[in-house]
Amino acid sequence: MHIGVDATCWQNLRGYGRHARGLLEALLRVDRENRYVFFADSSENLEMIPSRAEVKLVRNSRPTSLAASANGHRSARDLWKMGRAMSAPNFDLLLFPTIYSYVPVFSRAKKVVMIHDVIAETYPKLTLPNRTARFFWNAKATLGRWQADAIVTVSDYSRQGILKRFRLAPERVFVVGEASDPVFHVVDDPQPSLNLHSLGVTGENRSVIYVGGFGPHKNLEMLLEVFKELAEQKEFDDVRLIMVGEYKREIFHSYYGILKTRVTEFGIADRVIFTGYLTDDDLVVLLNMATVLVLPSLIEGFGLPALEAAACGCPVIATTASPLSNLLGSGGVYVEPTKREDLKLALERVLGSEELCQQMRAAGLAAARRLTWEAAALQMIDVFKQAVAR
Repeated sequence: MHIGVDATCWQNLRGYGRHARGLLEALLRVDRENRYVFFADSSENLEMIPSRAEVKLVRNSRPTSLAASANGHRSARDLWKMGRAMSAPNFDLLLFPTIYSYVPVFSRAKKVVMIHDVIAETYPKLTLPNRTARFFWNAKATLGRWQADAIVTVSDYSRQGILKRFRLAPERVFVVGEASDPVFHVVDDPQPSLNLHSLGVTGENRSVIYVGGFGPHKNLEMLLEVFKELAEQKEFDDVRLIMVGEYKREIFHSYYGILKTRVTEFGIADRVIFTGYLTDDDLVVLLNMATVLVLPSLIEGFGLPALEAAACGCPVIATTASPLSNLLGSGGVYVEPTKREDLKLALERVLGSEELCQQMRAAGLAAARRLTWEAAALQMIDVFKQAVAR
């Protein structure tokens, strides 16, 4: 097959970009039968695309990774240029690794569209702050679902949400899993870099880690409230909360300013560190030093930061509104995202028991090893075959 791929999210630093890179690189490693053409709209990091893929650069006024933001949308001209390029008649199949960067296409090629979750539809005002943004998102997502010959998502939890929300035929919706990047691994003697030291991360204290965006659906105000209560208890007076994620150049809806204000109001500014964006090298060291990673979101389609933490031997406390209890099993403790006291009890339990932490580390490492990008790529190739056969 001749397969065209929307690679405009390659440069995205958030989960969409990491997922696309992991899946597309694995596809090129395991698939020796099909020919791939990657369509990009920015020259940034194109040298990182494996040489097996042909790359076509469609220059737009703004890259999709910046233009398709929470408060904006791509221009009609940019959409037309990319759609026209991908509508070339020589493709058998077109792959969109995320509906976030979807563009309308007009060709006979089969179309496979990935929908990671139903977060924007479940909590629209928490993810898309204004009516215009919600209008353009709904228009794009509706057209993407309509044009798709096959819809792919990242977990059975997310698949059930998609089927319920959009009332699609079950035979049109497939699951292709995710995995942690090989860079996330156990480090024998993790030592903080100069950058981590400059942020106040020394490795001398127990630490609660959060990794991800600062959107309101991530439920971080509740995490701060719970941490404030922990900080007042003598047995946890050494614990630090380290919150990792881009906030200076964030294109998605962010509550960073509100969270920073809450930290000051709660009197815990000396106990909470906002690191901003971290390189993978620094993040791996941080996860290896951490006592526990917390992901308290109102909803997660997959929860990749939790899997990356588990691959580093870090115990996880995660939301039940996700597939993580099935993915990590006893490598995590799972709490209802609206039950504040449950999160507090879970943190007290994990922070207070080294024996429990050791058990969770072992279980989490085993779970992370079972999930690979190669397995995901083989699942995706099977979807391609079914889409073309239909």
